[in-house]
Amino acid sequence: MSLDYVENRILEYSRSLSSYVIDLRRKTHMYPELRFEEFKTSQLVLNELNSMGIQAYRAAGTGVIGLIKGMEGGDVVALRADMDALPIQEENDVPYRSRIPGKMHACGHDAHVAMLLGAAKVLSEFKDYLRGSVKLIFQPAEEGGAGARRLVDEGVLDDVKAIYGIHVWAELPSGVIATRKGPMNASATSFMIRIKGLGGHAAHPELTKDPTTPAVDICSAIQKVVSRNVDPFTPIVISTPRFEGSNASNVIPDEVKIYGTLRVFDMDLRDKVLKRLETIVRHYSLAWECEGSLEVTEITYPPVINSSEHAEFVMEIAKKLGGVREASMSMGAEDFSYYLQKVGGAFIVLGIKNEGKGIIYPHHHPKFDVDEDVLWKGAALHALLAYNYLKLGGTRH
Repeated sequence: MSLDYVENRILEYSRSLSSYVIDLRRKTHMYPELRFEEFKTSQLVLNELNSMGIQAYRAAGTGVIGLIKGMEGGDVVALRADMDALPIQEENDVPYRSRIPGKMHACGHDAHVAMLLGAAKVLSEFKDYLRGSVKLIFQPAEEGGAGARRLVDEGVLDDVKAIYGIHVWAELPSGVIATRKGPMNASATSFMIRIKGLGGHAAHPELTKDPTTPAVDICSAIQKVVSRNVDPFTPIVISTPRFEGSNASNVIPDEVKIYGTLRVFDMDLRDKVLKRLETIVRHYSLAWECEGSLEVTEITYPPVINSSEHAEFVMEIAKKLGGVREASMSMGAEDFSYYLQKVGGAFIVLGIKNEGKGIIYPHHHPKFDVDEDVLWKGAALHALLAYNYLKLGGTRH
């Protein structure tokens, strides 16, 4: 894969910034902040951007938007990194372990911040070669808070022609880059099932209206929706991992709550399945003299749908960095989907799995970690995408 003069310099400079990117990742990792609480993280970002001479401002409360201005009259391309952490107690024994009890960067957003700041440093160095401008989006609240939707509503993408986002990925070998045309990540709908009955002593269930009885049947029936009401070639997942009922073995509760998630790529199917679940909950509960209801409890993320031309463009540019493959479709959700509803673009993953270093744990695990030695590639890819998109006047080439 041939490289032009600027691309060569971008790659060399990005590689030279590896220690800078790793240091930023560790600083962010040690002080994780949950959604819409990213005050220290956003201040770190602002400080770094200001030190580079990049114009920056706050958005969506705890988000930061930076703008690198190149040549006048060109398009604006956006690059995105999310910043929030998770309510997980870290179990890694590393010098940069989380200093905040019960909070951890267990999904790699600390790496995303560092990679985009690395790209900002690269692009600010080569801004005279940019045939347009680059908008840097440091986004809050990806983990359930729909920070992307809030930024879109605030007009952050109104002048943007395309957007790219990179997520480190525990399922891919370290350094491998992947994306795909069309559907990449599923939608996510969180729901709660509430079953109301009449509690009492577990030794005398005949004197109660035991809500745990229909709860068991409902959980079984939900999986029959997947196997009997949906085309078997259609991707769908329904999981019900959280139960709330009695806190004692000899007490039948008045109420049982079941929390679950529905993942699909088709929003019409989502609506159909929710109606089916509601019917099942209501009638199974009624059969045991209880009242059952279902409600959506959190913001529903739409599916991530990459545009074909942008995915092809990413794959072409990513080859300049080494190993590239087509990404698998994932039932995991991402609020990057809101950006792609507004403008064309692509969501990209960078492999960080390294068995030799013991980096083998999945996202949202207390021992999740990343292979920091490849993070410079994320910075380089961000920079190369922005440079080439503006150079080519979009993906039409």
